[in-house]
Amino acid sequence: MSNLSEQPLSPLDGRYRAVVSELGEYLSEAGLNRARIQVEIEWLIQLANRGVLQTALPVLEAEAAELRKIVTDFSDSDVAELAQTEATTKHDVKAVEYFIRARLEKLNRKDLLELTHFGCTSEDINNLSYAITVRDAVNNVWLPKAKALLAKLSELSDKYIDSAMLARTHGQPATPTTMGKELAVFVHRLGRQIDRIEKAEYLGKFSGATGTFSAHVVAAPEVDWIKQSQDFVTSLGLTWNPLTTQIESHDWQAELYSSVALFNRILHNLCTDIWSYISVGYFKQIPQAGATGSSTMPHKINPIRFENAESNLELSNAILDSIAATLVTSRLQRDLTDSSTQRNIGLGFGHSLLALDNVTRGLSEIDLNVGVLEADLNDNWEVLGEAIQTVIRAEVAAGRSKISDPYALLKELTRGKRVGHEDLITFINGLDLSADAKQRLIALRPGTYTGLAAELTKRFRR
Repeated sequence: MSNLSEQPLSPLDGRYRAVVSELGEYLSEAGLNRARIQVEIEWLIQLANRGVLQTALPVLEAEAAELRKIVTDFSDSDVAELAQTEATTKHDVKAVEYFIRARLEKLNRKDLLELTHFGCTSEDINNLSYAITVRDAVNNVWLPKAKALLAKLSELSDKYIDSAMLARTHGQPATPTTMGKELAVFVHRLGRQIDRIEKAEYLGKFSGATGTFSAHVVAAPEVDWIKQSQDFVTSLGLTWNPLTTQIESHDWQAELYSSVALFNRILHNLCTDIWSYISVGYFKQIPQAGATGSSTMPHKINPIRFENAESNLELSNAILDSIAATLVTSRLQRDLTDSSTQRNIGLGFGHSLLALDNVTRGLSEIDLNVGVLEADLNDNWEVLGEAIQTVIRAEVAAGRSKISDPYALLKELTRGKRVGHEDLITFINGLDLSADAKQRLIALRPGTYTGLAAELTKRFRR
C-alpha cells in the first residue's frame, strides 16, 4: 500500500516538476543554504586577507579555492548534514555557521574559527543570500524562458505581418488590422517589461543587528566598517544599501515581483486574445499525436496550453503580489513575517515559468486560418464606413465637397446593417466627391483597409 502522505503537495513538485525544476537550483531551501555558505565564506576570506582584525595569517590562494569548492561542490550529503545540524540548533543560519567551522577544522585553520559569522546578524547573511538566489534564478532561468517566448511571438508576428483580419472593438466588427500587427503589440508590451526586469537592482545590507555597525566598532574601532561592508556587498554583484534596520528593507524585491507580475498580466491578456482567436476560427490548432481533447467528444482540440497558462499566471501573481505587499513592512527593527514569506518566492516564479512554457508550446501548435479571416472580412463591408466618412471630411475641408455631417450620413447607411460591396459602390458614386476620392474608395476592400499596420510592425516591434 502506497504512503500518500509522502506524495508532493504542490503540482510544481509533482506533475510539472520537469518544467520548473531548474528553479530549484536557486530558489529551494538547499539553494538558499548554498548561498548562505557562499556569503559566510567570502566574508571570512575578506576579513582574513585584508587583515581587518589583525589575524596572524591570511587565507592562502589554495585554501580559498578549497573553501569556495564547498559552494561549487555543494551536494546532497551537505544538504543532509545541514538538516541534521539544524535539527539540533533549531536555527538555519547557525547550522550554516557550524557547517563552515567544521570545514575550517578539516583545513587545519582553527585560527579562523572566530571569523566565521563575525559581526553578523542572521539577516546580514539571509538578505544577501536571497538577493543572490533570486538574481541568479531570474537571470539564468526565468529571463531566458521569457525571451524564448518573445522570440516565438516575434516570429509569428513577422510571419503574419500582411495577414489582414477583421478587428473587433467591444467584440463588434471594426477597422481591419493584420494579425502580425496585433501580435507585435504584445511583443512590444512584453519586451518593455523584460527590459525593466533585466535592469532590476538587487540590494544588500551588511551592518549588524540594528544596521549601525555597533558591535563592529566596539570590537575594532580603527576599521572603516562602512567601506568594508560596501566593498563586500558589491563584491557579490549586489547593490549596497547603507541605511537599514536589522533587515534590508526588501523594496527591491517588491519592485521586481511587481514587474514580473505586470509581465504576467500582459501575458495573460495574450492568452485570452489567442483563445478568442481560436474560438472564432482565426487560428486552427495543429493536432498533436496521441493527444485527446475530450473524454467523450473525439473531434475536439482544446486550447489547453493557453488555459493552463492563464491559471498559472493568476496563481503566480497571487503569490508575488502577496510577497511584495508583505515584505515592505516590518515592525520596528524586524519581525519574522518576511522570513516565512520569502520561502514562497520559488512558488511565484514557478507558476510563471510553467505559464511561459505552456504559452511557448501553444504558439507552436497553432496556424493561421487565412480562409476564415478572408471570409470574415468579406462579410463585413460596412467597416469601410469609417474610411468613406473620413474621406468626405477631407474633401469638405479642402473645398472639394459641400456634404454636411458625413458621420451621420454613414451612420444612416451602416449602423446595425449588413452592407455589401455593390451597395457601397452605388453609395460612393452618388456622393459629391472628386473623381480621385471616389476612385480610391471604390478600389478599397476590407482586406486592404489596414493602414500602416505592416509598417508599424516592421518599425516598432522589438
